[in-house]
Amino acid sequence: MNHEKVEKNIGLMGVLIALVVSVGGLVEIVPLMYQAEAVQPSEGVLPYPALELAGRDIYVREGCHGCHSQMIRTLAFETQRYGKFSLAGESVYDHPFQWGSKRTGPDLARVGARYSDEWHRVHLRNPRDVVPESNMPGYPWLERSLVDGADIANHMRALKMLGTPYQEQAIAAAPAQLADKSEMDALVAYLQFLGHAGRPKPVVAPTAAAGSATPGGIKAAGMRPPGVEPAGESLAARRAAAQQSRSAGGAQ
Repeated sequence: MNHEKVEKNIGLMGVLIALVVSVGGLVEIVPLMYQAEAVQPSEGVLPYPALELAGRDIYVREGCHGCHSQMIRTLAFETQRYGKFSLAGESVYDHPFQWGSKRTGPDLARVGARYSDEWHRVHLRNPRDVVPESNMPGYPWLERSLVDGADIANHMRALKMLGTPYQEQAIAAAPAQLADKSEMDALVAYLQFLGHAGRPKPVVAPTAAAGSATPGGIKAAGMRPPGVEPAGESLAARRAAAQQSRSAGGAQ
């Protein structure tokens, strides 16, 4: 086929581009559909229990995935900061999975077991109580909103149709298990679930036992998100001190 003819016929070019992209996509995707490590759960990985599944729905609803990925790459500086790199088999029950590369905040793939429930609650109410320079919004209303158990049971039933091995007994018991549970309870349970259920546990940071359950006590215990520098002075104060130091050095 004459190349000039393709360049001058936009319809033909569009068809050929679609054909090339489709073939290329199939070549990349189809083999993954038959690789056990991509379609089978890693050892010990379990489906989300009802409360954790409700928390995951809230996590997606509030757009948390827009700032926090759940994928640790194989690069040394990533594994040293967050823990063992992520495996496809860890996310086979995630629909959709929360991998990605956009990070305004730290990666959360191994956040489970790093901090206590109370730390997560304080952080979700007002992130600046534990991370003064955080630009993350607070979610205090989650404590006042209750989880819909019937909705989560329907979600579990839909996931079962997609291959998640939920038992009918577990689905039927979901509404009772979620009775009087707040959305805050569910979201904290989900965050704690990350890093468990077969996912390698990260190094455990100081827990609430190291300080009181108040925001001040939690800050004193050093319980901060992975990769965030210790509290101490505010970010503005540290910048001012650095500027003063540079000015003094230039005056010498």
